[in-house]
Amino acid sequence: MESGRLLEESCSADRSRKLVDVFDELSDTLCRVADLAEFVRLAHPDHEFSNAAEDACISISGIVEKLNTNRELYGSLKKVVSGGDKFPTSDVENHVASLFLFDFEQSGIHLDEEDRKQVVALNDYILQLGQRFMAGAVNGRAIPRQRIPPSIRHLFDSEADSVVVNGLFSDSKDEIAREAAYRVYLLPDAEQEMLLEEMLDSRLKLARLCGFPSYAHSLAGSPSAVKEFMDDLSDRLRPKAERDFQTMLRMKREINPQAKSLAPWDVPHMTNKARHDWLKSHVTEFSKYFSLGSCMDGLNGLMNELFGITFVNTPLEAGEAWAPDIYKLAVTHEAEGLLGYIYCDFYERSNKPNQDCHFTIRGGRTLADGSYQMPVVVLMLNLAPPRWNTPSLLTPGMVDNLFHEVGHAMHSMLARTQHQHVTGTRCTTDFAEVPSILMEYFASDPRILRTFARHFQTQEPMPDHLLDKLCASKNLFAASGMQAQVFYSMLDQEFHGGECVKGVTTQLLESTHNAYYGLPYVQNTAWHLRFSHLVGYGAKYYSYLMSRAVASCIWQKYFREAPLSRTEGERYRKQCLAHGGGKPPRALVSDYLGVEVTPATLANALIDDLQQ
Repeated sequence: MESGRLLEESCSADRSRKLVDVFDELSDTLCRVADLAEFVRLAHPDHEFSNAAEDACISISGIVEKLNTNRELYGSLKKVVSGGDKFPTSDVENHVASLFLFDFEQSGIHLDEEDRKQVVALNDYILQLGQRFMAGAVNGRAIPRQRIPPSIRHLFDSEADSVVVNGLFSDSKDEIAREAAYRVYLLPDAEQEMLLEEMLDSRLKLARLCGFPSYAHSLAGSPSAVKEFMDDLSDRLRPKAERDFQTMLRMKREINPQAKSLAPWDVPHMTNKARHDWLKSHVTEFSKYFSLGSCMDGLNGLMNELFGITFVNTPLEAGEAWAPDIYKLAVTHEAEGLLGYIYCDFYERSNKPNQDCHFTIRGGRTLADGSYQMPVVVLMLNLAPPRWNTPSLLTPGMVDNLFHEVGHAMHSMLARTQHQHVTGTRCTTDFAEVPSILMEYFASDPRILRTFARHFQTQEPMPDHLLDKLCASKNLFAASGMQAQVFYSMLDQEFHGGECVKGVTTQLLESTHNAYYGLPYVQNTAWHLRFSHLVGYGAKYYSYLMSRAVASCIWQKYFREAPLSRTEGERYRKQCLAHGGGKPPRALVSDYLGVEVTPATLANALIDDLQQ
């Protein structure tokens, strides 16, 4: 087996090449199987394929677990990271080696055997708790029928003598229904509370076993820098968010002159109403200008202008596709030739994950002969398939998502890293979303939309008044929306901040809500028990705002004045995308922007966004 040969080479005293290169080849050998198997498990419509892929995932996990517990392998790497390799290494190679070591030590291999077994057990327990918490986060809430006002009972599902509330009913025009749904759906839940407290306590135990003061520290983050960024942003957002809330209250009083205050259950409703009133057009009117074909043409034109890149539709070989409507794009550069492949799985189907996402199937890396291993990725969306007389039409939100996911794909395509362990999106969470969020800025710029937004029947361009309204609508109540993200991020940090939170999560919710959000906490509600991102983004939820801040800095400095500049596109590719995770993100961004990136710099960028 290839992994066995590479394991033997890693531990050999007669090793004939740099250890980091051996480790990366071992990682690549495993990832090419694991990443493909995980994708097939999730995406393949044939259960025989998905079941076989699940078996492969289990097998590869077993191999990885053996490697993660191989003390001889760890010792070889530890010796090289601490004292240097016997071959000269670069700063990038030293950085990648240290990342491999960090991954090792997160598994507790540096601990004594008893503690290491506890780390393994805790990781397994945390996984189980997280899965149960996520399942419970979307369950409906049943309460006795008499506790719901008779005038709105018909709006909810019924079950025997109970009314079942399955969501927040933000779209309802009935204020009483919105309030009832909010108070019922977010009622405290003892089972969810237990699962969350156990997960947070187990994460804290895991971090301390591995030598970190908190779970947030164990993720190579800087909780103090995150808090400084969030506090600065929160202070500067407060008056702007308050203006948003005052506008919402005026809107509410136009409907109900007796309204005295704005409540949390009003915010999403008023935000959607303001956007609809502003646009004065149903979303389908915009969709007529956003056929999938025109959007892909627009992306192709944008990539060509910025990077000299073209998407070429390429025939699929027998057995290459997992569904009948898959498209394969060869990403080609005008001078460099083929850069990689993007498989497009765009249309909805039964049993397909209902989430727009990007999968890395094979990472790029420099091979021993000097050639480059071409990256392969899949873009997955859930669009309505074309009908006999109508192409697939996208809503404005779908256009944003398409640009976002293509941003991830181009990060993979344009990275030219020596090691696949740090190629493209294989970088820190703080930076992984930057290229995709930057693409959303392009998708919100009228100058870019004018290049492809055309009526699918007449090919007439979208009228300027519609285009300008659409772009402006994306900034409606942006300050209050951003304030909510700050609140969510700080709650996540509080939960993972190094103190045991058993028995006090709801109190922390209330205090954090009142400190960082502009509307008062509603007593006897437990919103955090529905916050499933605590599982997948635990202690990292802040990275969304941080990535948006970095993307904003890039847009404002290099693309706002000339969004189709080849000069700036090439600079962005060479100084930013090409590095993947091979350069520490703070150094990468600071070098690219030409300024030291501080929490204040990031907060300034987001505030400047709101003033555009």
